Amino acid sequence: MIRLSRLADYGVVLMVQLASERSAVVTAHDLSAVSRLPLPTVSKLLSAMARAGLLEALRGAKGGYRLARAAEDITLADIVSAVEGPIALTQCLEFGPGHCEVERICPSQRGFRLVNDAVSKAFAAVTLAELVSPAAVLWGERQPEAMAGAGLAG
Repeated sequence: MIRLSRLADYGVVLMVQLASERSAVVTAHDLSAVSRLPLPTVSKLLSAMARAGLLEALRGAKGGYRLARAAEDITLADIVSAVEGPIALTQCLEFGPGHCEVERICPSQRGFRLVNDAVSKAFAAVTLAELVSPAAVLWGERQPEAMAGAGLAG
């Protein structure tokens, strides 16, 4: 089964929440409370996103985090890569030649490369703005038009 790691999933949750706040500065503590994720995990993920240039960290009494660029300019691939490193379905794709003992006789290496490229392109095609639009925002705000269009409005 192919799935995101728990940390990558949490990273997406936090980035969607930050994007829903638009340009507001949000603290790690507030994000932890609203997402119900442990503060150390939230802090670790926010630091990774900041190192990757996805978030801007602001210090001081009114400090916190906000998106470093528009949500339309951040992709799912950017978020997952910030947490997990390059998107790679197999070891040979992640580490390159010479890291797999059966690499020389592997009949599936080319096939996995094609699948990996397709997954990478799919992740790169989805923006953070698209991830936010149909979601009910955790802070309690809702986007009725987007939710109705997705059949989610009540």
